Amino acid sequence: MESGRQVFLVDLLERNAAKGHGVITCMAAGNDVIVLGTSKGWVIRHDFGVGDSYDIDLSAGRPGEQSIHRVFIDPGGSHCIATVVGNGGADTFYTHAKWSKPRMLSKLRGLVVNAVAWNRQQITEASTREVILGTDNGQLHEIAVDEKDKKEKYIKFLFELAELPEAFMGLQMETASLSNGTRYYVMAVTPTRLYSFTGIGSLDTVFASYVDRAVHFMELPGEIPNSELHFFIKQRRAIHFAWLSGAGIYHGGLNFGAQQSSPNGDENFVENKALLDYSKLCEGAEAVKPSSLAVSEFHFLVLIGNKVKVVNRISEQIIEELQFDQAQESVSRGIIGLCSDASASLFYAYDQNSIFQVSVNDEGRDMWKVYLDLKEYAAALASCHDAIQRDQVYLEQAEAAFSAKDFLRAASFYAKINYILSFEEITLKFIGVGEQDALRTFLLRKLDNLTKDDKCQITMISTWATELYLDKINRLLLEDDTALENSNSEYQSIIKEFRAFLSDCKDMLDETTTMKLLESYGRVDELVYFASLKEQYEIVVHHYIQQGEAKKALEVLQKPAVPLDLQYKFAPDLIMLDAYETVESWMTTKNLNPRKLIPAMMRYSSEPHAKNETHEVIKYLEFCVHRLLNEDPGVHNLLLSLYAKQEDDGALLRFLQCKFGKGRPNGPEFFYDPKYALRLCLKEKRMRACVHIYSMMSMHEEAVALALQVDPELAMAEADKVEDDEDLRKKLWLMVAKYVVEQEKGTKRENIRKAIAFLKETDGLLKIEDILPFFPDFALIDDFKEAICSSLEDYNKQIEQLKEEMNDATHGADNIRNDISALAQRYAVIDHDEECGVCQRKILTAGGDYRMARGYTSVGPMAPFYVFPCGHAFHAQCLIAHVTRCTNRTQAEYILDLQKQLTLLSGEPKRELNGGLTEEESITSLTPVDKIRSQLDDAIASECPFCGDLMIREISLPFILPEEAHQVTSWEIKPHNIGSQKTLSLAM
Repeated sequence: MESGRQVFLVDLLERNAAKGHGVITCMAAGNDVIVLGTSKGWVIRHDFGVGDSYDIDLSAGRPGEQSIHRVFIDPGGSHCIATVVGNGGADTFYTHAKWSKPRMLSKLRGLVVNAVAWNRQQITEASTREVILGTDNGQLHEIAVDEKDKKEKYIKFLFELAELPEAFMGLQMETASLSNGTRYYVMAVTPTRLYSFTGIGSLDTVFASYVDRAVHFMELPGEIPNSELHFFIKQRRAIHFAWLSGAGIYHGGLNFGAQQSSPNGDENFVENKALLDYSKLCEGAEAVKPSSLAVSEFHFLVLIGNKVKVVNRISEQIIEELQFDQAQESVSRGIIGLCSDASASLFYAYDQNSIFQVSVNDEGRDMWKVYLDLKEYAAALASCHDAIQRDQVYLEQAEAAFSAKDFLRAASFYAKINYILSFEEITLKFIGVGEQDALRTFLLRKLDNLTKDDKCQITMISTWATELYLDKINRLLLEDDTALENSNSEYQSIIKEFRAFLSDCKDMLDETTTMKLLESYGRVDELVYFASLKEQYEIVVHHYIQQGEAKKALEVLQKPAVPLDLQYKFAPDLIMLDAYETVESWMTTKNLNPRKLIPAMMRYSSEPHAKNETHEVIKYLEFCVHRLLNEDPGVHNLLLSLYAKQEDDGALLRFLQCKFGKGRPNGPEFFYDPKYALRLCLKEKRMRACVHIYSMMSMHEEAVALALQVDPELAMAEADKVEDDEDLRKKLWLMVAKYVVEQEKGTKRENIRKAIAFLKETDGLLKIEDILPFFPDFALIDDFKEAICSSLEDYNKQIEQLKEEMNDATHGADNIRNDISALAQRYAVIDHDEECGVCQRKILTAGGDYRMARGYTSVGPMAPFYVFPCGHAFHAQCLIAHVTRCTNRTQAEYILDLQKQLTLLSGEPKRELNGGLTEEESITSLTPVDKIRSQLDDAIASECPFCGDLMIREISLPFILPEEAHQVTSWEIKPHNIGSQKTLSLAM
């Protein structure tokens, strides 16, 4: 204990507590309730005030003196039991906090109750639930009282000591709820023995089981004024006990859940038992036995004479002696006893006239030292209140391990110290004894204890640990030549540990420094591993390529975090190392640009390959072109060049004939460079391919000329491809014919006939006279007789056909002249009631001024009008107005302009047709007015506005034109209420 700091403080609560009657016994409970047993009755004090006093007339009906023997109060301060003894026997009373007077428990008459065990887990303010009473004749009884019943519900006999009948001096009870019922733990003490009972079920069931089996007990013989049993309660559970016996204070821990499944229920729930000898409490030769005891979490309060000695339960050392300010008349008798309030951690001492409160002031503050002195490090750490205290515990553990040369364990403890010992001092300790492994362990544990804010320290310690690991690895290699082959060797174990360290500390280690360390120690595998952790994939891939492990390198490149640039960078080396795996990897990699792989593919293609070997580059390029639909000209050109170098030109021709851009509007059909393809095919002497390229480039003459060198049939097919240019097609066929004739040169008649038979291949495009110049001069006419006759017959047929066509043309011209003559005499009959198609007025209504013009028909002074073959008739002005309204703006402006010109010119003197002129003369001698009127007629009367295109176009026009948008509201359908009915009307 630190000097000047008291743990237990004594305060005087009240004097003369028993109203002049001497206090015999005292009991405290929660809610500041104290029950005093006096010579005349008992007093219940609430909040240490005056309270209610119950004075029992002990002499009424009872001979002799009567006095309170014991009083007992439950932990909540609601239930109280008291025993009164005298010459007339013993009586037990029960009272509730709400009652005005106590009730006698008649079934307990004659029994002296020495001890009571409350069921702390089940008791309520209204009911005591099961309570165990211990008597002075060695019996145990069960009782239960409900406040509303005003009397006990039942009293049951439970157990009686048969072997050694002694008075029960103390009782305690705990319960635990299990799936198969409630387990009871009961502890009882007599002057010389401590008994323990346990079982599942009800109390009578538990104690009935001890009829056939022995009771577990602990015997400590010896005399003592008052044997007591106390449980210390924390968080509603008892955690340790103390028995004030004749031999000493027997104490230990309580474990109420250790062996709940034991079949016989005989388990001992006491652990860590110890006995405190009274000789440790007194100075001198003879020990004085205590008269009362109270228990706190870490201490015993022992009443010896008029002093209360506070003893540490763990170290068994006296830490304080409490003095009491007693009244003069009480000094001779001394302190009577101690009691405690477990719920408030308060203790009380009492004499005849006074009550003293002993309060606890942080009693566990120095327990870490106590545990530390006893080498109980775990308990010491649990009792520490700050980091300095914990450091002292760790330091003592570390020093003990270091002294025992357990350096690894010492390193772990040293690493936990933060304040009382510096980092440098600890490291020098291990360096001084040459313990590199322990130093490394210390550094690793120190890393675990550092926070993220200590970045600089973390980096330095991690780097130092890395170097220690590398030194350890190299030393193991030097010491054991078989370390590399033995998978269970220490070398392999430290390698795994080192890699785990690199993985954990990858973000803490400086990348450059760590790589230099790994390289300087020659740890290439670990360098690659660390580079992979730091996502330095270039180093990793380069290492695998040097090792010839293309598959591993490709696996690294396949990772999502690896940039595609590394694919392109290492492509040349990888495809040369393993072309198949490389191409397979390329085909599964997304977003790969084949154009950037062209250098690697060209390098691979430049190497010689076996005839039957699968060309991996061609496979990849075909995948790009056909599956990925790649349009890069470089890719197509490379694939074409590889096809051109193959012995079989089938793949080349198929590639050239493919239309890759098919289905794309305005797009090319191919993506390779035709000029490059032509040069390449000429160089590789792929003539059929050259013919196809010439044809594709519309160089048909060159295509046919080259095809004739390869295959005349191919030349004929190329000549037939030209369809839109007859002259060029004939020219191409003449080239083929010349070649055929020259091939069939000779005087033999059959050769000439073969050449002439070629004419049939041209489907009449070439005649005999076209190919005659190609024959030799000495050829006989008889060889061509048949061909010439056939040609003459064809000419005759053509001449006859031309004659027929000329005759048909002559007849057609005559018909046209007749139609023109008939047109001048054409007329139409109009009924007198015919109406205008626009204004609905009669056509033949007399009008104002009349002007004669072409297209107008007049009978008397009436308005000009138009009549159409379909039968519709219109006034001239109505027709003009209708057409200008329905036609487009440009046409309407044109019509209005013609009408305006006609109006201006109509002011000249009227001029009528000369009756002596013919129709042809009148047409050719039109005046300007007549010309304008003719143009107007063409503009408005070229077709009937009701039957022609004008009406058809109007069908697709909307009801409301864009320029009439302001009239939309007039078309809205609006509801109108008429009476109780609703109607819809169209606003027009």
